[in-house]
Amino acid sequence: MSTPAEVVAFLQDVRLFTAFAETDLAALGQRLRERPLRKSQVLFHEGDPGDEMFLIRRGTVLVSKIVKGKVEQLLNRIGPGEFFGEMSLLDGSPRSATIQAETDAVLLTLDRKSLNQLMEVSPHAAAAFFHAMVHVFIERLRKSDVRLTEATRWGLEATGLDVESR
Repeated sequence: MSTPAEVVAFLQDVRLFTAFAETDLAALGQRLRERPLRKSQVLFHEGDPGDEMFLIRRGTVLVSKIVKGKVEQLLNRIGPGEFFGEMSLLDGSPRSATIQAETDAVLLTLDRKSLNQLMEVSPHAAAAFFHAMVHVFIERLRKSDVRLTEATRWGLEATGLDVESR
């Protein structure tokens, strides 16, 4: 189990929190809870309910999505300093992917109740958190746009359509 000072020291090195003041990191760190995962353990499945996000402290997890039936596509492998689950934290939507530990891992969790407490107790820390999240969302949206374009181009080429002529 980590001490509050160890959690804050870890958060200082996480890209999502680089613009946070130390007091804001401390306020956030007090609301994070550790959650261990064993290698191959599934944290949640696509479609499960959820209201928390996870920050990887140690280890790696696999992100996958059902393509059709029982066929899953590995979308990403993420490790220390990266996070997931923010959509369910913010809007209460079902999980959009399945998360499984690739290695033994330690996660830091932030649930909706703790986020609401952060907004009440430390509005500045909450504002910093939401500002950082917006930047991540924009970055992820841009990457999704590129992937969608590539998938569309691949689909057109696979059908034999002339994608070079305009």
